[in-house]
Amino acid sequence: MATAKKAPAKKAPAKKAPAKKAAAKKAPAKKVAAKKAPAKKAAVKKVAAKKAPAKKRTPNAAFMKAMTPSAALAAIIGSKPVPRTEVTKKVWEYIKANKLQDSAKRTMINADAKLREIFKKAQVSMFEMTKLINNHLS
Repeated sequence: MATAKKAPAKKAPAKKAPAKKAAAKKAPAKKVAAKKAPAKKAAVKKVAAKKAPAKKRTPNAAFMKAMTPSAALAAIIGSKPVPRTEVTKKVWEYIKANKLQDSAKRTMINADAKLREIFKKAQVSMFEMTKLINNHLS
């Protein structure tokens, strides 16, 4: 019988649980105050950003080194040695001028006769384009 008396004692803490739910209902009032706090933090960040001038990014010397294009690539960008960054810009100018970007899927580039010599495919992703162009620079 002693065990029977202990069982109701275990049920008593379960009755305290609704009291915790009442405390949870009071929590949304604190959330309203929390919404105001980020606005203050954002204002502090803006002031800090105005005080410190942004550092100008210096380009990596490896990207700025003039590279000589192959004969196939020279037909598109010219035979003069140029940095890798300029090679990519000139290839994109060629693609835009000849409307070689796929109209349905804009990340794909449709190769014409000149680009097919470089890409070795009829269609190439813009992400693998630079990798394929890199093989034509020395």
